[in-house]
Order: sequence, then structure tokens, then C-alpha cells
Amino acid sequence: MNQDISSEILFQTARSSGKGGQHVNKVETMVEGRWLILASALFTDAQKAIISEKLSNRITAEGFLLVKSQSERTQLGNKSLVIKKMNDLVNKALHPKKIRVPTKLPKAVKEKNLQNKKQQSLLKESRKKIRHSEL
Repeated sequence: MNQDISSEILFQTARSSGKGGQHVNKVETMVEGRWLILASALFTDAQKAIISEKLSNRITAEGFLLVKSQSERTQLGNKSLVIKKMNDLVNKALHPKKIRVPTKLPKAVKEKNLQNKKQQSLLKESRKKIRHSEL
């Protein structure tokens, strides 16, 4: 299920660092996207809880999911990157984790491990000093 949350994102701009020379000092190209998870009409309460739990390190104290972009030289390019990043994060958080099916070790592998252990044991045994009491 891929939801597009672009209609609910609040955008804010600021001066960006990086390439662009003197142009960078004049134009606000860095875009910061904020999305209030609890106020969203696109997701159920259970989905909101899952998103909040999985993306907790990116959520502010006020409950906003925060994503920034300043890699592009235009505000429009950065805005589209913020939307893409945020949609990817939310959709990835809602995607259920695949359950690992535990497998058994094959009998041949167990036998090989035992043989290796015996070999190692014999090797270490042969390194011991010979005591006169054992002769």
C-alpha cells in the first residue's frame, strides 16, 4: 500500500549550504518538510502508531516527522526530494517485516563440525608436555 502524503506536508525554506557560490547566500533553496502524524487523515490510528514507533528517531517533540533536503540547487528540486524521502519512509515503516523461518543444520554439516572439533582436540592434545608420572 503506497500512500502519497504530499498534501499533508508543511514546507519551510532556509538558506542552504554547499555548491552555488555567492548565489547560495541570497536564495533559500534548502527545504524542510514537516508532517504531523497524529493529524493525518490518510492513516488509521494503528498505522499512525506503527509509523510513530518505527520512525521515532525522526519525529520531533511536537509529533512532526521531519525531513530536510539541500542537495539540489533549486527549491523545487529539494521540495520534490523531501516529498519522495518522506513517502518512502512512511511506506517502508508500514511494510510488515518478513518473519525469518529458522532452519535446521543438515546432518552432514553436524558430522563435519564434530570431525573438526575432534581434529582440533587431538592437535592441542599433542602440544602438551609429557609428564613422567604418566609414563
